[in-house]
Amino acid sequence: MSDDAETMVWDAVRADPTLPLDRATLDLIIADQRLWSRRWLYPWIRILSRILVGVIQVTKRLVPVRLSAHGPMDRLCLWFLRRFVDAGAVHLLIRHFVIETNLLNFVLRNTTPPGLRVVTLRPTTLAGLGDRAVIQHDVNVFEVLTAPRDRPLPTARDLDYGTLDIPPLDPEPTRHRLLHLDIQTALCLMNIPFALCLTGPEYRRAVHSMRLDESLLGVLAALTGDPVFHRWRPAGSVVRLDSTADVPRAVYEHALACEYAHATLVRMAAAPQPAAAAGLAA
Repeated sequence: MSDDAETMVWDAVRADPTLPLDRATLDLIIADQRLWSRRWLYPWIRILSRILVGVIQVTKRLVPVRLSAHGPMDRLCLWFLRRFVDAGAVHLLIRHFVIETNLLNFVLRNTTPPGLRVVTLRPTTLAGLGDRAVIQHDVNVFEVLTAPRDRPLPTARDLDYGTLDIPPLDPEPTRHRLLHLDIQTALCLMNIPFALCLTGPEYRRAVHSMRLDESLLGVLAALTGDPVFHRWRPAGSVVRLDSTADVPRAVYEHALACEYAHATLVRMAAAPQPAAAAGLAA
């Protein structure tokens, strides 16, 4: 694709009125998509990753002992992110942890009894992605969607939007990196140690947690009264357990769905409430 033609594509993406992303986030995503590795490495790494993960899964099913290595997995992934992944991609990865926690806490604040503990996994640094953060990130989704709910859903006017802040994030941009991989190529490579270091059930739980986007987005649609959230739910059904999906691609689409939902809630929080709007009009 010529430079002019490619520029036209990304200009159209930036101008797309259907994307509910703020300009800064959209620019980060586009810059990541335009990295050399996204064009030249990702198509091949994606195939290699699926083959290796498939071999690992088959081998683990044949071995009767459940093996896991959470600590080595965390250390390996942090080392990889610091040395081989572009700082912009790392920023998007850290941001996703915060974004999803914000969405889960929005659901908790508005559907569960007051006093129920909130999700605290909000890393602001690259180091914060260690210490079982990836595992806890998936577990949080299951725990929130199964939390007790014994009060009626609030109306859209009474919603608590106080969980949507995003603190400053530090992806260690000044650190020397040997390569500057895009986030999708990085996810393909990171999926290999995830499959190797997690037990079979842990890996399947992590994969299935993305299916729960359908449930999470459905709750957001019910709370806000806006069906737009249903547009971003994943393909497939939440009642089907998958373990052979294209996991890196599913993770990327899951992160985008969370970004869309979060940006939409932020916009709703900033919109004048009906009562306030009526007062201004008077």
